[in-house]
Amino acid sequence: MNQALLALRSRLDRFGVILSGLCMIHCLAGLFLVGVLGLGGGVLLNPEIHHIGLILAIVIGAATIGMGALRHGHRLPLVLGLSGLALMTAAVLVGHGSAESVLTIAGVLLVACAHIVNMRRGACSTACDC
Repeated sequence: MNQALLALRSRLDRFGVILSGLCMIHCLAGLFLVGVLGLGGGVLLNPEIHHIGLILAIVIGAATIGMGALRHGHRLPLVLGLSGLALMTAAVLVGHGSAESVLTIAGVLLVACAHIVNMRRGACSTACDC
């Protein structure tokens, strides 16, 4: 794989980690602000925000984790990523509520871990062509 594709995959993996983190912060902050303080339910827990964000995260996750798996052939990021993507897809399908939050948080954690493993494998690939 040429350097341009490696750089793109690396940027997308970083973006995936950032997006996963933002998604998790959004879920936790939304649950806290609405559940504990009773604030911002209309904006923070808007189902459209979750569906659009989850679908975007699923697309980016599938692309980068797939590219990484094709590049270095390691199974760990693929297994982590597919598991996380499955949980995130289930979160889109179950509808808005606490089950969606639990599935989303678990899914983005697994996908973020897969992105991090991909980034580490990518650094190894560029240094030693493994």
